[in-house]
Amino acid sequence: MRQPYTPRNPMILAVVAATCAFAGAPASAQTATTSTSTATATPTTATKKPTSATPQMIQEACQRQRARTAKFLQFGIPEQFGSEEPFTFDPTKPCP
Repeated sequence: MRQPYTPRNPMILAVVAATCAFAGAPASAQTATTSTSTATATPTTATKKPTSATPQMIQEACQRQRARTAKFLQFGIPEQFGSEEPFTFDPTKPCP
């Protein structure tokens, strides 16, 4: 049995038109408005993110790892991602 021919171009065009109409609607709400803010702009070049670890960062990571290991040995519960306990960093405490 032969199936009748269904023109697909009008169906594809209808889907594309509907998608464009749906995606284009919120864009009309984005109009330029003026702000009455009196704050002055400050340059953001004053604070740069570090690109390498400092000795203090390494010391803190070492102390955090030791705290996690101690908790695991005490309670037997392995750490799960996103469940980090509160931690107080002591810069005077060495981490061998």
